[in-house]
Amino acid sequence: MATRHQVREAVVSILYAHDIGNSEIEKFEDDILEDKKIRNKQKEFALELINGVLGSLDEIDGEIDKHLKEWNLKEIGHIERAILRLSAYELLKTDIDEAVAINEAIELSKTLCNDNVPKFINGVLGSIQKDKRKK
Repeated sequence: MATRHQVREAVVSILYAHDIGNSEIEKFEDDILEDKKIRNKQKEFALELINGVLGSLDEIDGEIDKHLKEWNLKEIGHIERAILRLSAYELLKTDIDEAVAINEAIELSKTLCNDNVPKFINGVLGSIQKDKRKK
């Protein structure tokens, strides 16, 4: 059985594919998840994340963009954008513990991105978290 970290990694890959223009990726979600042995409850979790992010993409992107200091969302890499979208969704729209959502994003960025990205991801998500707590 896949761990939640493995589920998030698969979700990031699907969000990445969607972001680079593969709008047909949704037809292959089941195959991708099955290939990574993501089944049952974990598959439900993965689909909830994918559909949640894509269903509220404008809101999530607006929130991320608001917290980027020296960049805008279109200027950052596709993988970084996918990780931020997933994690921002978890912070803003789910009851997943905030520390878990941020830590998972940092761990994903350590695995999938270059050395400077984890600090960047942490900064953006920390800013979103602080703003959310003010509301």
